[in-house]
Amino acid sequence: MSRNPATGEFIASYPFQTSAEVERMLEANVAAQRLWRATPMAHRVSTYKRLAEVLRDRIDGLAALITAEMGKPIAAARAEVEKCAVTIEWIAEHGPAILADEPVVIEGSDDQVHVSYLPIGSVLGVMPWNLPLWQSIRAAGPIMLSGNGFILKHAPNVMGSAYALQEVYEEAGFPKGLFVNLNADNETVAKVIDDARVAAVTLTGSVRAGAAVASLAGRAIKKSLLELGGADAFIVLADANLDLAVKAAVDARYQNAGQVCIAAKRFILERPIAEAFTQKFVAAVKRLKVGDPLDASTNLGPMARADLRDELHDQVERTIAAGASLLLGGHKIGGEGNFYAPTILADVRPGMAAFDEETFGPVAAITIADNIEHAIELANTSDYGLGGCLWTSDIARAQRIARRLETGGVFINGITSSNARIPIGGVKKSGYGRELSHFGLREFTNAQAVWAKTVD
Repeated sequence: MSRNPATGEFIASYPFQTSAEVERMLEANVAAQRLWRATPMAHRVSTYKRLAEVLRDRIDGLAALITAEMGKPIAAARAEVEKCAVTIEWIAEHGPAILADEPVVIEGSDDQVHVSYLPIGSVLGVMPWNLPLWQSIRAAGPIMLSGNGFILKHAPNVMGSAYALQEVYEEAGFPKGLFVNLNADNETVAKVIDDARVAAVTLTGSVRAGAAVASLAGRAIKKSLLELGGADAFIVLADANLDLAVKAAVDARYQNAGQVCIAAKRFILERPIAEAFTQKFVAAVKRLKVGDPLDASTNLGPMARADLRDELHDQVERTIAAGASLLLGGHKIGGEGNFYAPTILADVRPGMAAFDEETFGPVAAITIADNIEHAIELANTSDYGLGGCLWTSDIARAQRIARRLETGGVFINGITSSNARIPIGGVKKSGYGRELSHFGLREFTNAQAVWAKTVD
């Protein structure tokens, strides 16, 4: 069921599919995948280009739906749709070369050897609500170009976006059933993962969900990819440009109401600049406008669900009870909708909720490091390892530090972000596997070695 998180207004209800409907969906996906697999790459590419066009043609309606279902400010929702189109275009342009047969030279031999990147079949994608279109496109785009089918299991509160995306794929000319929705409970999802017609599963979500899906896939001896969020560190060293770092910090923490896996969450400040950074940061966050996500001037919309707001507030209260200082916010905003005040906590240490746990909302946690070594230690004191930011004027030193940070990505003098050209994924409890770039395009393929010996 979908409700508008800004008003609480009921949008629509989407009953779970019956077992017969799930069976028909699987049969249709398998049939469409066989057709798609046999489709020449040039035709797949032209269909991808058409997909980008359809996304742009429907940007107004898609953006409005995103905003209505999960509360993203409308300008950011439009940017999400455009990012999907740009990524599909990049995949269409560069994917064929990445997926082309790769010759292998064996010195001293005339044998003909190559590696082919072949489709593996139907892939189930379990996707979250925070980026309703982007997360699904990010997963399905690389997976489908190689000839795979995609079954989308989306979050219940954004099923309108899920069905709209299925319509977009069909309008673009993909075989009907190739990109299809699974709207079902956990028991049915488990059965689909175990079904022999499903080759693999990819999930973006919580550690608990990832562990469950990985266990199911492992028992069925199927490949899985997990992107499980993080507690990304935003490290500011003493020689950083503070004005630029503060401006970036606001965007890094409060975009999408803080509901982003790779958003900065722990702000680790080297002691000499900690007070100055904190003062500037608090002042900048105070200027954020919280309100109606359909208002173009709004910076911070509601959280997607009331229960998520409650969980976040509990984390804030536990952190304060453990000794942290509240500099700003720290409360639910009354009235309609799931609004939470932009919050800054200081004196946060390991062992506190806002340091150890993923805070999926507009809450920033500040920790002071005595020196660079201490900053690195604090950054790595986490069960998560998705991304992180490092601010300094010494790029060479930053690149050396980056190699010591236990994360899937490090962004120097910039905020964590995703791009079609760059792999995204994590280590530790942030998951495994990579999406996007050439890694993502090959992640769900059969790297088939073909070795032909010369015969006289």
